[in-house]
Amino acid sequence: MNNILVTGAAGYIGSMLCTKLVENKKNFVTAVDLLKYDKNSLSHLYKNKNFKFIKEDIRKESVIKKIIKKQDIIFPLAALVGAPLCEKFKKNTIETNINSLKLMIKNLKKEQKIIYPTTNSGYGVGAKNKFCDENSPLNPISLYGTTKADAEKIVLKYGNSVCFRLATVFGYSYRMRTDLLVNNFVERAIKKNKLELFEAHFRRNYIHISDVVDAFIFAIENFKKLKGNTYNLGLSSANLTKYSLAKLIQKQHKKLKITQIKNKSDPDKRDYFVSNKKIESAGFKATFSLENGISELIKIFEYSDVKFKNNY
Repeated sequence: MNNILVTGAAGYIGSMLCTKLVENKKNFVTAVDLLKYDKNSLSHLYKNKNFKFIKEDIRKESVIKKIIKKQDIIFPLAALVGAPLCEKFKKNTIETNINSLKLMIKNLKKEQKIIYPTTNSGYGVGAKNKFCDENSPLNPISLYGTTKADAEKIVLKYGNSVCFRLATVFGYSYRMRTDLLVNNFVERAIKKNKLELFEAHFRRNYIHISDVVDAFIFAIENFKKLKGNTYNLGLSSANLTKYSLAKLIQKQHKKLKITQIKNKSDPDKRDYFVSNKKIESAGFKATFSLENGISELIKIFEYSDVKFKNNY
């Protein structure tokens, strides 16, 4: 039996990861979350005997000590994510993204494993004709990017760990987010039939949430082979500009009008292409296409009447 702890379990990635982990009866999943954004994203799991939910704040050392005791594998997903949210709550960001992780590691035994998702937004602005790989310098341009880059160093120093620098994630989740770029573009396309793009040449890499979850499962199953390393995690065929992304959406939603705004700058200055060769060489490759993800999201936004609540 694998005892697995997921903090931030009710979040965009956490709710999907817990669902996949619970499907395997050899896992016992302990999920921890404050339920600040969505109180229903784990409701479908409460019936499972191999699932336990704890509503708690992982910034408290007393809580951390109690919940980590018997865990074999830990996914520390609890974090304030995205540049706007982190700018709005700077103190909470540092407490959650950095200090709670330090507290956790301080109280872990060396045999306990950590699988930690950070972000490839740490690359900031990449070279124009070069892909960022794991040896590229990190130049985070937001508090969010900085805390995640610092957290990655803390986790790697612990040693018994694997880190993933996630591309921009897209796709449906039990705790849906519509601030993420693909999700946001599709929602705006469906609701307004238009997209206004600032600095449409900015580049990004993307990955479907199901591939993220599958990579985490791959890390559990291949931990010894992967440990002590950081891996970029994205879909290699999905390195593209914002304009190219908008055109892909337009192919499936013909009514969409795309306008490029020339005299306005995007507050999010990230601009890079990313190489995922390292994780692919280790045996995992993301496969869920952007086209399929766009099709999925179009249906979600056309047919669902759920009010999606973002982080900010």
